[in-house]
Amino acid sequence: MTAVPDPGPHADLRRWLIERVAVYLRRPPAEIDPTVKLRAYGLDSIHALSLCVDVEEAVGLLVEPTLAWDHPTIDDIAAHLADLLSGDRTGQGPADTD
Repeated sequence: MTAVPDPGPHADLRRWLIERVAVYLRRPPAEIDPTVKLRAYGLDSIHALSLCVDVEEAVGLLVEPTLAWDHPTIDDIAAHLADLLSGDRTGQGPADTD
């Protein structure tokens, strides 16, 4: 797998999303390419809804349950969340859930 460039301002969101998706799929985070559609990894609707709950708890944003389908890659989701957070100055980025 080739290294993916750092996405800049939403790097923390991206890293957090990779870690969460890796947990759902029971894979090492290094195996999750943020440019690959989550469906290609076998992310199902239960995992997608769990991701929405995790986003709400970690970032404080209420997101649509279709988040993973409307924004099919981790990079897409990270960019979307970064846009939402830039409009909501109370968001501080993902909380440490470990």
